[in-house]
Amino acid sequence: PLDELLNCCRDISRNMQRQIMFEYALLRGVNDSADQARELASQLKGMDCKINLLTFNPCPGLPFEPSDPETMQRFRDILIAAGHLTLVRRSRGDDIAAACGQLAGSGG
Repeated sequence: PLDELLNCCRDISRNMQRQIMFEYALLRGVNDSADQARELASQLKGMDCKINLLTFNPCPGLPFEPSDPETMQRFRDILIAAGHLTLVRRSRGDDIAAACGQLAGSGG
């Protein structure tokens, strides 16, 4: 369960004095709203963490689409305003279907 996982991350961050890195793939209309950004910020409150926002790389057979750049920046800005170190990670390899997730999705 997510709450249990976040509690473990909090314990690791606090007890081992380690920063936790979260990678969050933004999916258009699924998990990229301003309310969802505020909820994520709230769930990670007080945790020493870094958040990488990932562009979803379309894969044949999956119904998801990437968020547009403006939505990604708004999501990032909300997390930053809440005090979280947040970066939008540039996607690479999608032009040859070799971006993160695409190879696994294609069976290659």
